[in-house]
Amino acid sequence: MKKYYVYILCSKRNGTLYTGVTSNLVKRVYEHKHGVVEGFTKRYNVNRLVWYEIHESAINAIVREKQIKKWKRDWKIEMIEKENPQWIDLYDSICE
Repeated sequence: MKKYYVYILCSKRNGTLYTGVTSNLVKRVYEHKHGVVEGFTKRYNVNRLVWYEIHESAINAIVREKQIKKWKRDWKIEMIEKENPQWIDLYDSICE
């Protein structure tokens, strides 16, 4: 069954945040890390995966992404720190 991911990238701890959704997390984060796509994340060097969650449907993932994008920055930081208090880049762990 196909999985869908909502994810948050950062430029550094407590730095610029970006929330996205994808069906291929490894590929999408790779694209962010290597500046494959022009846009916000390339311009602001936002390429460290610090949080993600898995959804069974694209609709649920998109709804969740939109919900998180409306949140205050403090709420996003609190969510990241609950799951990843050291703000470790999770990219290597999802590539295994």
